[in-house]
Amino acid sequence: MITRKTDEMDSTGVEPSKAYAVPGKAGNLRVATFNCSLYRDREGRLTEELADGGNSQIGNIAEIVQRVNPDIVLLNEFDYVEGGRAVERFMRNYLEIGRNGAVPVVFDFYFVAEVNTGIPSGVDLDNDGIARGPTDSFGFGMYPGQYGMALLSKFPVDSENARTFRKFLWKDMPDSSMPEGYYSAEAREIFRLSSKSHWDVPVDIDGTALHVLCSHPTPPVYDDGDAADGAVDWNGRRNHDEIRFWADYVTPGRGRYIYDDNKTAGGLDAGRRFVILGDQNADPDEGDSYQHAIRQLLCNPMVNSTLVPKSPGAVDFGADPDVTATWGLRADYVLPSAFGLAAVQGEVFWPPRSDRLHRLVENDCASSDHRLVWMDLAFAASRVS
Repeated sequence: MITRKTDEMDSTGVEPSKAYAVPGKAGNLRVATFNCSLYRDREGRLTEELADGGNSQIGNIAEIVQRVNPDIVLLNEFDYVEGGRAVERFMRNYLEIGRNGAVPVVFDFYFVAEVNTGIPSGVDLDNDGIARGPTDSFGFGMYPGQYGMALLSKFPVDSENARTFRKFLWKDMPDSSMPEGYYSAEAREIFRLSSKSHWDVPVDIDGTALHVLCSHPTPPVYDDGDAADGAVDWNGRRNHDEIRFWADYVTPGRGRYIYDDNKTAGGLDAGRRFVILGDQNADPDEGDSYQHAIRQLLCNPMVNSTLVPKSPGAVDFGADPDVTATWGLRADYVLPSAFGLAAVQGEVFWPPRSDRLHRLVENDCASSDHRLVWMDLAFAASRVS
């Protein structure tokens, strides 16, 4: 919500201070996703930086979360630390302490689990003749857990019934996009689909179960280009199928092939409320996506994609209003189920340059190269779209 105090310009050509405010919550809950760039160049460094509240980047990230005040938020690129030590420090030393007048936010529940990044595969995945290094890990990473995920919630998380799909093999997806003849037979046998992981985390919203589906597919770049003129586009293809995983998982009858890390098979049952969260690294119209990968979700009848969060800051930045990253694409998504959830309102947190809160996003180092995306959801008795 933007309230313009004046249309006059100052000497720099920028409108004087505008009052940028996040609207109050409507509906039953506010859900958000945020690639917060809390990964570091070495293992253990993030935990060290979270030991007190003095890191300015982490402080700005915390303030953004406080300003939006979601009930549930997925943090992408938050280094995984066993036992939740990093997440607990972030909550205690940053989120639970009000910053610059923002109200503290308390999440009583969270979910973290291992990811594939930085875990050696033991196989030459990048075809350079050497089976070591970040590109030969199950997911690109300099150390185990880099670029991980964390789910924070004000509502109880049903961890016992959460499903993780970190070890699901790409070859086990029927009619997958894995490039023929590119990977060795040995690589194909062990190649995991998830570059980080896929999680189905049930959350109890006052007696109603909501399946929070979390992921962060690999960027469709850092390969030999689009799948044209003989290019393999191996990262683009993997990104496509990581997104397809959720499209199949939420569509009755299409997810029978899926198995989780406990070897339980099948997708989500019909009539379940869900919300898909994460940096999908895919824009429906632009960029390097393979076969417009994100349209597998946006055009899926099980998904309600009618509400597209936007921001004034993206327009001020010279980008389309639905852009969620400073490199100019819509990459981050909150996608509720068509059954049982109504999308009430939603935005991308990106204040314009003239606003005092722009300091939180003034450059990639201030917080992140991505913007937090939020949506307010209301429970409905049946299908809403």
